[in-house]
Amino acid sequence: MSSLFFLYGPPGVGKSTVGQVAAQALDLPFVDLDAEIARAAGRDIPALFAAEGEAGFRQREAAALREVVERYRGTRGAVVALGGGALLDPANRRLAQQAGVVALLTARPETLVARQAAQPGGRPLAPSAEALHALLRGRAEHYASFPRQVNADDASPEAVAWEAQIAWGAFRLRGMGPAYDLRVRPGMAYDWAAALRPWLHPMPTALGILTDRHVHGFHAAALLRTLESLGPEASVHVLAPGEASKTLGPLTQVWEIWFAAGLDRSSLVLALGGGVVGDLAGFAAATYMRGLPWVNLPTSLMAMVDAAVGGKTGIDLPQGKNLVGAFHPPRAVLADPNLLRTLPAEHWRYGLAEVVKHALIAGDTTLLAWVEEGLPALQRRADALVRRAVAVKVRIVNQDPYERQGLRAQLNAGHTVGHAIEAALDYAYPHGAAVAVGLVVEAALAAALNLAPRNWPYEVAAWLHGLGLPTRIPAEVGWRAFRHALQHDKKRRARQVRFALPLAVGQVQTGLTVPEATLQAVWEAWHD
Repeated sequence: MSSLFFLYGPPGVGKSTVGQVAAQALDLPFVDLDAEIARAAGRDIPALFAAEGEAGFRQREAAALREVVERYRGTRGAVVALGGGALLDPANRRLAQQAGVVALLTARPETLVARQAAQPGGRPLAPSAEALHALLRGRAEHYASFPRQVNADDASPEAVAWEAQIAWGAFRLRGMGPAYDLRVRPGMAYDWAAALRPWLHPMPTALGILTDRHVHGFHAAALLRTLESLGPEASVHVLAPGEASKTLGPLTQVWEIWFAAGLDRSSLVLALGGGVVGDLAGFAAATYMRGLPWVNLPTSLMAMVDAAVGGKTGIDLPQGKNLVGAFHPPRAVLADPNLLRTLPAEHWRYGLAEVVKHALIAGDTTLLAWVEEGLPALQRRADALVRRAVAVKVRIVNQDPYERQGLRAQLNAGHTVGHAIEAALDYAYPHGAAVAVGLVVEAALAAALNLAPRNWPYEVAAWLHGLGLPTRIPAEVGWRAFRHALQHDKKRRARQVRFALPLAVGQVQTGLTVPEATLQAVWEAWHD
C-alpha cells in the first residue's frame, strides 16, 4: 500500500512546521521536499531559481518526488511537505495521489503575507506581498481542487497537525503495550496484501483468518486471493453472526482450529468483520499460546469508528457483556470505508449511534451537522465520516489508554443502560440500537439529577430518531430484569453502578451514581 502523507498549499502556510509535528505524532519520518532538492543540488532554492529558472527547478522537484515515493514504498510511510507548486504538474499530482494522501493547508492571504514578512527571503515566486497575492489568484482554482483541506489560520501547529491526521485518515495509538497504527483508506480491500505488508515484519509463518458468515460471503474470497502473493498459508474460521459467537464455546473452537491448522507464536491473526469478530479474534489472539500478533480489518461502521479501536478484547458471560477480556492491541487497524457499501441500512444506523456518541463527547458540531443530513447523505460521505468519528476515540484512548484517569470512561456514555438492555433481552437486541436508547435514557438521568436542562434528552432523542434509531426502552425489558442487568455491569465499583452521563454537547461526566428512585422514575418515563 502506498503510505505517504503529503502536506500541500501556498507559500508560508506552515507545511514544514505542521509536517514535523504530524510526523512525530505518527512516529514516521519527515521529508521536506524543498530541503531534499537543495541538499541534492548543493545550493538553496533561491540560488537554484537564479541559476536554472523555474523550469529547471521543476525538473529537480519532479525527480525528488519520484525518489521519495520509491524510498518509502512498502513501508509504514512518511510525512512529506511539498513546495507550493509541486503538484501543478499533472504527472506529479497523479504520482502523489497514487503514493498516498494529499492534505491541502489553507490560510487567509493576510495570514500568509504576515508570515512572509516575519520570514523574508526564500520564496522566489512570492518575494513581495503583491507577488504573493498574484500567485494566490493564479493558483486559486488549482488549490480548490484538492478535497481534503485543513485551515491553518489561527490554530496551533499541534491542532493543525491533528486535523491533517483526520484528513489523511492516519493515526497512531500509544500507551497500551506496543504502539500501533490506524489507517482509514478507501480501496485498501482491492489489494489487502499490499495494505498489510508494512505490518508483516517479520513475515508470519501462517495466517489465521476469523470472520463471520455474512462477511465471509462478501469479502473473504477477495482477501484470500490477494494474500496468496504473501506466501504464508491461510486458514479461515467462519463464525455465526451475532453476539452469541462472542462466548466461551466459540472461543474454544477458535483455539482448537488454530491448533489444528498449526498456528504458533510466529503466526498472525486477521480479524475480518464487525465488533463481535474483532473482540473474539483479539481475545483469542491474546490467550492462544500466551499471545499472537493480530491485525484488525473492520467491515462495519460500528467497528470502524469504535469497536476496532482501543485494544480492548473480550467475550460475554451469561451474567453480562465483556466480563472476560484482555488489553491486547493489534499491530494495526486497517479500515476501508468502501466495504460499507455492502452493509445493510439497519447496520449503518446501529453504527451511527456510536457516531452520535462521539459527536456528543467531543462537542464536534461538524459531525452533528452531518448527522442531521440523514442516512443517505452520511452513506455518501462514508470516508470522511469514519475518519472524523474515529478520531474522537483515538484522542481519548491516547490520553487514557487503561481508563485510569476518567477520560476514557466518557466512551461509556449510553453503554451502561445499553448493555443492561442487551443483557435483559439475552443479547437478541442489536448493540447499536441499545446504545441509542442508552444515550437518551442517560441524558434523561442527567436532567433528572439537575445536571442538564429538562429538554436535553429530547434533543438527543431527536438526533437519533432522525437516523431511524429507537429512543425508548423496549416493552419487553421489565424493571427487575433491567435493574438486575445493571448490577452486573463491569464498570461498577463497591457494588455501585457508575454512569458516564452526557450533560451537553461536548460535556460528559463520569463516575456518577444515581439514586434508585431516580433511576426507576426515568426508566418508567422512557419505557414503552
